[in-house]
Amino acid sequence: SRDRSVATSVGIGAATTPLLSSFGRLLELLDEPDAIAVLAPLIQREIHYRLLMSDQAARLRQITSVDGQGYRIAKAIDWLKLNYATPLRVDDLASRVQMSTPTFHHHFRQLTAMSPLQYQKWLRLNEAKRLMLNEHLDVSSAAFKVGYESPSQFSREYSRLFGVPPKRNIEALRGKLASK
Repeated sequence: SRDRSVATSVGIGAATTPLLSSFGRLLELLDEPDAIAVLAPLIQREIHYRLLMSDQAARLRQITSVDGQGYRIAKAIDWLKLNYATPLRVDDLASRVQMSTPTFHHHFRQLTAMSPLQYQKWLRLNEAKRLMLNEHLDVSSAAFKVGYESPSQFSREYSRLFGVPPKRNIEALRGKLASK
């Protein structure tokens, strides 16, 4: 019988000092942009090793097993990350990863706690937030760039996710950054 605690993608585990140190070193590379290309893959490999040696190893192995559903869902998530602005047909995405639509929906929700469409919306809204904050795009331009056809629909969904309208949220975030 399969261990039910491994059947979901979310779990709580111990964050060991060596694991936290690895993450710290990875973040410190932001201060050394020239070293990122060489050192980041090595530190990421160390992080993967430490996670696979952790109390969450069984969950990670189940999610990433090439013959498992988790691997196929990960491939679908990778596709969504690269194509978030493209209109999504869930049937096509399920077919792309060689799964039936109901099975795909079930396993996608099990791993992400969202439907594929909710996940795409989450990706779009977070990318739009990044574009407005870092690249100074206005609300409409960011909305269109991430695949929305209606700036008003974008603003409603943004407000629902982040709790405030986009323009007010970005102004508040810029104010916080400026005061640091």
